[in-house]
Amino acid sequence: MKRISLLIILPTIIFTACNSSKTTKEDYINDPLTEHIDSTYTPGQNFFLFANNNWFKQHPIPASEKSNGIFRTIQDTINESIRKICESSVTGTHAKGSNKQKIGDFYYSGMDTISIEKNGISALTDEFDKINSIKDIPGLLTTVAHLKSFGISAMFGFGVTTDEKKSSQYAVYITQCRLGLPDRDYYMNTDSRTSNIRSEYKKHIKSMFSLTGVEEKTAEKNSDNILKLETAIAKASRRMEDLRDPYKNYNKMSVAEVNKITPSIKWQEMMNNLGLKNIDTIVVAQPEFFTALETTLKKVNMDDWKLYLKWSLLNAYADYLNKEIENEHFHFYSTILEGVKEQKPRWKKIVESTDASLGELIGQVYIEEYLPKGTKEKLQEIGNDIREVYAGHIKALDWMSEATKQKALSKLSKINMKVGYPNKWKDMSNLEINRNNYAANTLNVNKWQYNYMINKYGKPVDRDEWDMCPQTYNAYYNPTNNEIVVPACNIIVPGFEGRMPDDAVLYGIIGGSTFGHEITHGFDDQGSLYDENGNLADWWTKEDREKFVAKTKLIVEQFNNYKVLDSMHVRGENTQGENIADLGGVIMGYEAFKKTQQGQSAERVNGYTPDQRYFLSYAYAWMVNRTNESLAKQIMSDVHSPAEFRINGPLSDIDEFYNSFNVKKGDVMYREKDVRVKIW
Repeated sequence: MKRISLLIILPTIIFTACNSSKTTKEDYINDPLTEHIDSTYTPGQNFFLFANNNWFKQHPIPASEKSNGIFRTIQDTINESIRKICESSVTGTHAKGSNKQKIGDFYYSGMDTISIEKNGISALTDEFDKINSIKDIPGLLTTVAHLKSFGISAMFGFGVTTDEKKSSQYAVYITQCRLGLPDRDYYMNTDSRTSNIRSEYKKHIKSMFSLTGVEEKTAEKNSDNILKLETAIAKASRRMEDLRDPYKNYNKMSVAEVNKITPSIKWQEMMNNLGLKNIDTIVVAQPEFFTALETTLKKVNMDDWKLYLKWSLLNAYADYLNKEIENEHFHFYSTILEGVKEQKPRWKKIVESTDASLGELIGQVYIEEYLPKGTKEKLQEIGNDIREVYAGHIKALDWMSEATKQKALSKLSKINMKVGYPNKWKDMSNLEINRNNYAANTLNVNKWQYNYMINKYGKPVDRDEWDMCPQTYNAYYNPTNNEIVVPACNIIVPGFEGRMPDDAVLYGIIGGSTFGHEITHGFDDQGSLYDENGNLADWWTKEDREKFVAKTKLIVEQFNNYKVLDSMHVRGENTQGENIADLGGVIMGYEAFKKTQQGQSAERVNGYTPDQRYFLSYAYAWMVNRTNESLAKQIMSDVHSPAEFRINGPLSDIDEFYNSFNVKKGDVMYREKDVRVKIW
């Protein structure tokens, strides 16, 4: 439950040619930046499609995917490497308890569909029995605490994470809980698309219970009652936009104070059941949610609470059970919600599952067997270039006072850049994995992760910890640690296999959409509320904060006007943090690029100037096409704007883009100079 801003990005480029000679024009006979261009569009009409649509035409979204583009291409490369690690771990002879034994046995259990069919829901039988034995509210609450120990976020959310106002120590947080549908608005919105999804969700719940042996009429009644209870929980939950204010979502209380909000829940006893002793304070993220929970606890009958817990358990583990249940789970969550027509090949599905469960172990093998030497150093070099440019920008701001600038510069200088892979790995030696039961292995992994979390309480915050693995193509900024984490994956930028991309590509992708983006998260609408040490504390003058908020309102308005599908628009308030980071990232990447030899030259490559190649490479980093269903879900439940507007949005605010592609008044992407957003 850390408040980490995540960016799905093009990851680390493979540096197999770090010591090669300078790139020449002849190297770009096959050049993805120009091959993907669709000249039926002009740059000022729609740069996303101008730069990428030729690739989209040649690569339709596969039936087994919700999207296609550069992320999918890269993920396929990563999956092939992880597959080799998994398969070699299956066939080799490995000591019990070793990393490869665990990787091999987990992968084997997921591929062993005969045993999965035989096991059915047996891994959950004891848990269903515990739920059936509940007789009263105390028993209900004890079972809720027990379910949390292996990943079931029923009734309310719970976690041990960094205290946002005292970042050197951990705190206990309780929050509104996850729901069966992706977001609370799915339960309230009345448009036809959302209403249809609710109708399909009811059918899905009924089908899932029927597949566990429940009689049809009973299963139908179960679905009605579960949806009714989840709707009550959703109504008490904050909207995504309201979860963006860290101050409003930080309410530290004594245990006695929390007890007053929910008299039916004895919180010291609850914490004991959750595995924590002698807790004196709790951060209550959304107090009104718990006030409503108290009412719901008393109002809803015990049979319906038991149904809700059974559903939460079955839904969480459906992917690890027999084929009928797995297929029904896929039908709703992938076909209905994402527009995916068929399941992935079994090996790919289990590769991704093994990586999600044992990524820390796979990562250790990965960096030894697949990660090129020099990657970490090159990443650090580019990151430092971006930080230097950022410092220059802060010093030159015309809207910020000198006092606030000095604090911003201090925060910037103290951002900890973690790149490549961690210096130390999590100890998973006490995790038991065998070949016999896929669902049981997943239960064990979730129990390990839970115990790892609660064991943090009372200890100093571990500033060396990573929340991603080196083979994860993603990055994040963690405000409470004032750090960015950029994993190094063993991948090749598609189209540049075996050769070093030119600096325009390096700085457009790694510089702009990665380092520049993540550093800007430290200064977006949320990250800017944390000081240089990661504490939620106001380091701004009142006047500077007011000027900053006025600028962020402009980007909210800009993105609110972008239309997606029929009547849906980008939610500017909800996506503003990512939009601010995209704008800051592409600007910082550009200015760092302009300091390189290529950036200072006028040499064209395949007919395009260095500046044009930089902006084309930024568009290449977001070459992603999604199904309509997936786009609709993204708008309703994701803090990131669709890829089209992650390109067209920030570029339409940048003067250098206009100059590079001769964008003029009357073009769709043209914005008058006085409304072009300029923040950092």
